Amino acid sequence: MSAGDVDYDPIAAAYAKHRRTDPRVEALVHAALGDARTVLNVGAGTGSYEPADRHVVAVEPSAGMRAQRPAHRVPAVRAVAADLPFDDGAFDAAMAMTTVHQWPDVRAGLREVRRVTRGPVVVLTFDPDRVGDFWLAHYAPELVAADVARLPSLAVLTEALGGDVTVTYVPIPRDCTDAVTEAFYARPEMFLHHEVRLAQSAWLFVTPEAQARAVEALRADLASGEWDRRWGALRDRETYAGSWCLVTSAGAP
Repeated sequence: MSAGDVDYDPIAAAYAKHRRTDPRVEALVHAALGDARTVLNVGAGTGSYEPADRHVVAVEPSAGMRAQRPAHRVPAVRAVAADLPFDDGAFDAAMAMTTVHQWPDVRAGLREVRRVTRGPVVVLTFDPDRVGDFWLAHYAPELVAADVARLPSLAVLTEALGGDVTVTYVPIPRDCTDAVTEAFYARPEMFLHHEVRLAQSAWLFVTPEAQARAVEALRADLASGEWDRRWGALRDRETYAGSWCLVTSAGAP
């Protein structure tokens, strides 16, 4: 079972299929890790963004997610962020990729990650203050409300990590292969597919009735051309800077 508010075991296959490492986002993550040779990946899921050229130790509480890790990834240790079975300063760097909103106590989890990490801690997350700016809020306000309620603020992350912390908003490519909601800023048709929505955990907090209303409203606006009249210019944009961001703590304070 997941240690957070969603049981990822039943949806792990959808995540493995649709939440794939995007090489351009990967480059940002690996640059933030610096020259670290040993890397801890906490809430590692199926292994997205893990560097192949460094020694990685992955931590993942969900059996379903651990089972979906491909053969070229290291097996994941069953543990949770707030109770890591490692010595102080055991790793050069640590990463937490789109996972901290799942942690029951994000402050305790990040302090524990900092405890076992000598150098940078890199957190890929979403800024709750910017989630509502995405056009999907027009169709699924319940989704935005669920996300905002789950996501820790950047101030909370900064306080928990300590030291010199920077925030970098990710320029999301138009053909992004990691199916976060904003990855489809120029491909609204993707939200019509149930399996795609299943790979975005916030939809699990939207009732089936509200989800059906959102999908049908979007379908109708796509058919009538209303979506393109309002947001069609996004189809030509190479990147989109939304709420997805890297929060990086340079080193132990």
